[in-house]
Amino acid sequence: MKQRLLTIAFLTVKAAFRFRLVVVLATLLLGVVILLPALIKHDGSARGFAQIVLTYTLGSITTMLGFATLWLACGTLARDVEECQMQMVAVKPVARWEIWLGKWLGIMLLNALLLALSGGAVYLLMQVKARELTPQEQTILRNEVLVARGSVKEPMPDIKEAAEQRFEEQVKKLSPTGLDRTLLRKQIEEQLKWREQLVPSGHRRIWQLDLSLARGHVRDQPLFVRLKFHTPQTVNMDEPAQAGTFLAQILVGKPETPLQRVLKPMSLSAGTYHEIQVPPNLLDENGVLWVEFRNYNDVPLLFPLEDGMEVLYRESGFGLNFLRGLGILFFWLGLFAALGLCAASRFSFPVAAFVCLGLLFVGLSSGTLSTVASEGTYLGIDWDKGQAYHPMIDAVLVPIFKGLLKVINLVRDFSPIDSLSSGRSITWGQLAQAFGQITCLMSGFLAAIGIFVFTRRELATAQGNV
Repeated sequence: MKQRLLTIAFLTVKAAFRFRLVVVLATLLLGVVILLPALIKHDGSARGFAQIVLTYTLGSITTMLGFATLWLACGTLARDVEECQMQMVAVKPVARWEIWLGKWLGIMLLNALLLALSGGAVYLLMQVKARELTPQEQTILRNEVLVARGSVKEPMPDIKEAAEQRFEEQVKKLSPTGLDRTLLRKQIEEQLKWREQLVPSGHRRIWQLDLSLARGHVRDQPLFVRLKFHTPQTVNMDEPAQAGTFLAQILVGKPETPLQRVLKPMSLSAGTYHEIQVPPNLLDENGVLWVEFRNYNDVPLLFPLEDGMEVLYRESGFGLNFLRGLGILFFWLGLFAALGLCAASRFSFPVAAFVCLGLLFVGLSSGTLSTVASEGTYLGIDWDKGQAYHPMIDAVLVPIFKGLLKVINLVRDFSPIDSLSSGRSITWGQLAQAFGQITCLMSGFLAAIGIFVFTRRELATAQGNV
């Protein structure tokens, strides 16, 4: 069996070289790596540099390899059937599932070669082009971008119990006639969530970030507090000194102890991420970092629970992190190959390509799916009546959208390019989880469908469609 799989994989690779696909793709990928940083100039900062060299080039490489993988996967199987070559192979002592898996393996060997070539070029380009930055920006690049940083946040507060208690109180006060209980419960949860995120004017908020499991990584190492806030009120743009910015002060370390360090007051803009370096060795006896934020403005500030406040610390180097990121991209390409082969197991090449593009379009529409799933309605809510415009339509579409979103998130939860360009750590656990969800679960599911359909397909009927 192993020999038959390798033979089919070798024939798939050989066919790609014969049609010069590999040579053309390699040339295009290297061209993207070289030309993009040359054509698009960065602003001279470490983050602007990483945005161009890492985000744009790796994103372009993934897009090109993804579409090429889909095209090759659809074509290598569908055209073999349409041109009657598969009929000759299927009569030999080789199972159809071996043909299917052999072609998938051959496509993945090509992807491994091209991804290693282009990824190595990106890594080399990073090292060479980084010398063009100023010494100060090179230091920032080494400490904040070309590094694998772990992240710690406060646990999400459990507001379900408090929301349910307040919901029962409101139900007793309000008339139950025409009351949309789902909408009322959601409004109460949002109010409680708002209260947890709010730092009123002239007040302070303290976060306790548990770094006890990372003590070995953070000892004698600087930490970075990363924060983002919003304001529910409009800023007075007539004041140039404070136009678009808010005065705040941050204290790090356990309050009223020698550990506490007071950082100088700073003006911060709303709606953007700020990374503030803090001195090392400020953890308390339990390995907890205390971060206090003081709001000196006339307006309240809103810190999102998901990403409003976190602390970043150095976990490992960039090289190994970069390899793990390429590993996740490789798993994505495996999913594209399985999708293309699954569609080609039943349809002709044009139809298979159309089906794959349609599924990709659904995947790219996850923003719409997420909005519908979170709001619980597709056509909106009539706030005057306190209910959805078309509850019957929502009852059908919302569960479907939620199901699609869960499937898409199995893949989209992993964002190696964003992690690499922001200096975030891609752990071995995340790599293993990506392999399990993307390769084993999603690709395996498509492979099972594709093999089942291809095994039961009457190949002779395709001859009349040529």
